[in-house]
Amino acid sequence: MEQAVWLDAAEQHVWRGFLRMNTRIYDELERDLRERNGVSLIEYGILAHLSEAPERRMRMRVLADSVIVSKSRLSHQVARLERGGYVRREHCDDDRRGLWAVLTDEGAELLRAAAPGHAAQVRSLMFDRLSAEQVDQLAAIIRALDTDRT
Repeated sequence: MEQAVWLDAAEQHVWRGFLRMNTRIYDELERDLRERNGVSLIEYGILAHLSEAPERRMRMRVLADSVIVSKSRLSHQVARLERGGYVRREHCDDDRRGLWAVLTDEGAELLRAAAPGHAAQVRSLMFDRLSAEQVDQLAAIIRALDTDRT
């Protein structure tokens, strides 16, 4: 059995602070998007990623990786967006099992309506509280911790 190397008091303080901050920002962004636009933060991310994709469409499995959710959770969220007319699913011609998620005009309009308020919230909760130097430091820390980039 592996011997645990416990966090010291300073590391524990940083870790718990990170978790609190991450949860608080996520919850506030989630609440704001639901109240203003009737979508979750994940659904907003789906719309945003689709809007940036060629022909406003992505393979479902690629979209799941992009918004960092499981395929089953993505399927549930896309189904909700589909019921609202914001996204549609299309079968892939080259892969019978594969599906495309496609942003509809209604979805693009919802994103256009939600984006300014969301950007303002992100700025208020994060960037307005940091100096330019701190933003650069945070970017470097994120690069160092981003396990998908290694």
